[in-house]
Amino acid sequence: MSHKLLAIEMKLVTLIISFILIGSIHNFTAGINFYQADNIDSKDTINKVDVNNLKQGFWIIYGRDKKAPNYKEDQKIEEGTYLDNRKTGVWKKYFANGKLQNEITYQNSRPNGFAKLYYENGQLKEEGLWKGNKWIGEYKLYHENGNLYHEFEFNKVGKREGVQKYYHENGKIMIEGEWAMGKESGYLKEYYEDGSIKAEKNFANGTLDVATVKEYKKPEHIVDKKPVEPSGSGVTVDKTEVSRSAKKFDGNGPYTLYNMDRQISKDGIFKKNKLMDGKWYKYNRDGILTRIKVFKNGSYVGDAPMPTD
Repeated sequence: MSHKLLAIEMKLVTLIISFILIGSIHNFTAGINFYQADNIDSKDTINKVDVNNLKQGFWIIYGRDKKAPNYKEDQKIEEGTYLDNRKTGVWKKYFANGKLQNEITYQNSRPNGFAKLYYENGQLKEEGLWKGNKWIGEYKLYHENGNLYHEFEFNKVGKREGVQKYYHENGKIMIEGEWAMGKESGYLKEYYEDGSIKAEKNFANGTLDVATVKEYKKPEHIVDKKPVEPSGSGVTVDKTEVSRSAKKFDGNGPYTLYNMDRQISKDGIFKKNKLMDGKWYKYNRDGILTRIKVFKNGSYVGDAPMPTD
């Protein structure tokens, strides 16, 4: 009889120990979840995950989180709200220089709403309604100087529809015409930078009716004997630009400057280290000349013809 009682007591002790161990494991697991949820960021209102390890609420992503090039570890890359691990609402992304790169509205981690994109200098580049990785409705693209470049209208499937407009860098209209399902359709006009008519064309489903094309020469403007010339701030000389002549560049007078690839970069009259009258040669990343900007009295006045050889 004593042996049976001893056996029963041993079973009870084993059962009690099991309950204690289960409770300890539960508390340990809860502690881990609590740590994950509350200690990812020093601030208790951001960068939260729930007990299911899903991101919730407002988050700030730093350089240390993405290890993105050119970003410091404590530098902000993007910020916005998560709902069950998916982006929702407006998210902001930043360039490595700290300026805003874009503001995009998300729904279920996909762009779905108003969006703005910026140049690295902080100037607005694009804006419109972005849904399913395509623009819908009114859309605008800007030159880096802030002037309007494109003024488009997109239909529900992301195709250009209705009147579309292009603008020169100086703000003057460049092209205006009708589009249908992403193609030119109907009457289209082209303009010179001074606003005068350049060409009139007719299209049908994207195909030009060559027989009806009308082209116009740029009118010669009669100038006064004492014209009032525009005055600007000129173009600052880059530290990497050098003069290859015997005369050392001192920032004033006539010079031809070259870039690091030994290509002409600026040519003309300089004043206080700025090109005031002359040409500014622009190249793409492959070193190919893309345009020649002409400056007079420190102001941009148009583009010079590209060399043909």
